[in-house]
Amino acid sequence: MATKASTQEHLDIEDIRDNIVILKNNAASAVVQTTAVNFDLLSEVEQDGMIAAYSQLLNSLSFPIQVLVRSKKMDISAYLEKLVGAESEQTNPYLKEQIKSYRQYVADLISKNEVLDKRFYIVIPYQDISFKPSVSFLDIFLKVLGIETKKTVRVNKRYILDKAKIALEPKIDQIIKQLSRIGVKGKLLTTQELVELFYDIYNPTSSSEEKLKAGAQEYTTPIVEAAIEKG
Repeated sequence: MATKASTQEHLDIEDIRDNIVILKNNAASAVVQTTAVNFDLLSEVEQDGMIAAYSQLLNSLSFPIQVLVRSKKMDISAYLEKLVGAESEQTNPYLKEQIKSYRQYVADLISKNEVLDKRFYIVIPYQDISFKPSVSFLDIFLKVLGIETKKTVRVNKRYILDKAKIALEPKIDQIIKQLSRIGVKGKLLTTQELVELFYDIYNPTSSSEEKLKAGAQEYTTPIVEAAIEKG
């Protein structure tokens, strides 16, 4: 019988627990989602102030971060359906016509232009520099014989999680406080939000309105599946 190959086996993610992404190389990361600011609408003084605050944020960092901007085409068909329902339920002829006009305007707008949803994230990594992959007696014996073995790093999730929490907590607080000085709000993604984020990233064909049916803690099987089967 053919068995489906799980794409999740080839991902770098080992687990997601306590708002932290645990990686297979014994590293971990926390993800802070931020709001956005329309820079062009600010006055020249406000723009200068924001640039100065952002410069202070960068100069205050003693650890690496990754800034991620994610753009995704939005499916607003559900929104258009709500407008249709509101139009049919409206008894006032004038308001009914206004809803219809607005619905047609939105439909015409999305037919000519893509509506993109932009999300902004700051990834804060943790790496245990004291970690060294364990070497068994069998590995040493095979090496003496000239036989190279494929090393499988065993991830001690509880150890990495405990160490990552201690290291990442002050960094997360620093990032969020520095962001507030720029006028941007930062929010640490929860375990459930991280699972939904990676589910959406690795399943791009799923509907933007689709949500995971169960909580993150209830998933014991891969949530990312391959489209092909192994014979």
